[in-house]
Amino acid sequence: MIDLETSKPRAESRVVVAMSGGVDSSVTAALCAEAGYDVVGITLQLYDHGAAVGRKGACCAGQDIHDARQVADALGIPHYVLDYESRFRESVMDDFADSYLRGETPIPCVRCNQTVKFRDLLATAKDLGADALATGHYVQRVAGAAGAELHRAVDKAKDQSYFLFATTAAQLDFLRFPLGGMAKAETRAHAARFALPVAEKPESQDICFVPDGDYARVVEKLRPGAIDPGEVVDLDGQVLGHHDGVINFTVGQRRGLGVAGGAEPLYVIRIDPADKRVVVGPRAALGQRDLSVGGINWLGAAPAADGQPVQVRIRSTAPPVAATLHPLGGDRAAVRLEEPAEGVSPGQAAVIYDGSRVLGGGWIERPDNLEAAA
Repeated sequence: MIDLETSKPRAESRVVVAMSGGVDSSVTAALCAEAGYDVVGITLQLYDHGAAVGRKGACCAGQDIHDARQVADALGIPHYVLDYESRFRESVMDDFADSYLRGETPIPCVRCNQTVKFRDLLATAKDLGADALATGHYVQRVAGAAGAELHRAVDKAKDQSYFLFATTAAQLDFLRFPLGGMAKAETRAHAARFALPVAEKPESQDICFVPDGDYARVVEKLRPGAIDPGEVVDLDGQVLGHHDGVINFTVGQRRGLGVAGGAEPLYVIRIDPADKRVVVGPRAALGQRDLSVGGINWLGAAPAADGQPVQVRIRSTAPPVAATLHPLGGDRAAVRLEEPAEGVSPGQAAVIYDGSRVLGGGWIERPDNLEAAA
């Protein structure tokens, strides 16, 4: 039986559970109810749920709201649906579109956790008199000497710590992650044990508001008239072709460049939105060791030592790699990877670890920011 380590007896401890309608959040609610907590389920409507009905593999869609309500009814807990559509549009979708127009590759799931879920929903949970907000994320909250720490999940294949680096220390104090110590198979087993109506439901895929993975179409809809054609050039600036907008490209991309590669394949090396240029080159040019990271959120005190050895994760699907951290003052730092990494893209996150513990993380800046700080 789980223990959320609340300050009051379980029956007197109100726990709000963020219920997306999927297996993970549903099992989270079931485990909290089984343990004797006063559980309240909340589901967020984040975008036009009429357009979402019938879509499979999404989250926070019309069917998911229905599924979350069914689970809550089965568990005998109160359940509320909150309309956060305007907040989600302003905090997540608009940022997503603007990031692509800047030549970056955004991570809307981080922005969603940072704003709509762990800022707005957490405030709502406190308004409801909750003692904790529980989610179905695969991360671990560990009690440390200086307060709660964020650690990677036991199931490394499901670990979601990369997406939660922007969680503040104050938020982490209020959050609980009952699934962080479990493997996904164990979660599925609990879903079957509780006979949850979503026990066999497939996992959500891709970004909830991007149908069919067509990112460019979403950006065009959000920012009509803001997309300009431009040139595709090689590393020497020679024009190889033309494109219909930088939003169609991301660093490391190989397919859909619209230009011939000659003797070897070409990849997107850099995107220059000011000049509307997409710079392509051989795979060897993708390797990058030095990163400039801004907007860093430290979970605990910021490292004071220059040249501190850490591990850094630059993509959600990649494991942390050895690196050296050099603070640049404020919320910025330079990171030097021990080995060159491919596909390092501005707008993605660089999450900093000490073993399993998340020290913090920030946003990868354009390479010229690092050169200016040198």
